[in-house]
Amino acid sequence: MKKSLHISDKIKSFLIEIGELSFFANRFFKEAFVKPFEFKELLRQCYYMGNRSLLLVGVTGFILGLVFTLQSRPTLIEFGAESWMPSMVSISIIREIGPVVIALICAGRIGSGIGAELGSMRVTEQIDAMEVSGTNPFKYLVVTRIMAATLMLPLLIIFGDTIALFGSAVVEYLKGEVSFQLYFNKVFNALEFSDLIPAIIKSVFFGFAIGLVGCFKGYNCKKGTVGVGEASNSAVVYTSMLLFIIDFIAVFISDIFFEI
Repeated sequence: MKKSLHISDKIKSFLIEIGELSFFANRFFKEAFVKPFEFKELLRQCYYMGNRSLLLVGVTGFILGLVFTLQSRPTLIEFGAESWMPSMVSISIIREIGPVVIALICAGRIGSGIGAELGSMRVTEQIDAMEVSGTNPFKYLVVTRIMAATLMLPLLIIFGDTIALFGSAVVEYLKGEVSFQLYFNKVFNALEFSDLIPAIIKSVFFGFAIGLVGCFKGYNCKKGTVGVGEASNSAVVYTSMLLFIIDFIAVFISDIFFEI
């Protein structure tokens, strides 16, 4: 009996948190397009999230291209389809593997950073001080970070996908003696707009989810300094789950749309 009550309490608290997150997102849409606009803070957050994530995204993308090509190459050679390597790798990375992996990396890098930063500001009463002074902390702290994450993640994913394809080309150059020009000619011949557009659209939603959950967890942080760590950790966990849900919905809708 106690166990069933415990499970029901967990489900209840989870549903309450989903509702609070929905209200938080609704507040964002209400305040995002109302003056005054915090352009300076938005640019600062774009620089912080984009520039400081380039190295991590670049290394991740390069290793992704190397490993994926090295793992796929023996199978294609076995079936005599080695010439299909650039087409297979490019479509797989651009449509699915690249956006999801890089979004998960950014969820750990950006989402946890937002949760920890806003959580520490809430615990040290800096947000309360902004409210008392007459400024709008939600617009300055939350709206700018969500918009920056939404804008920067598609650019980071494009950058990571490019580096991943370069890593794959390096393997083919060393293993298969394929020139870079021939490799990328096959890549561009294989890719179509139906591969690029859904990937870019869902990367926008990935960025929005990362910014939204990170800000929600940090802005509503409680329990003192312990809550800062919990906010940072739960931001990554919740964002990762949400990314997979968004990816499933995006793939399902894009398949229906492009089949029609």
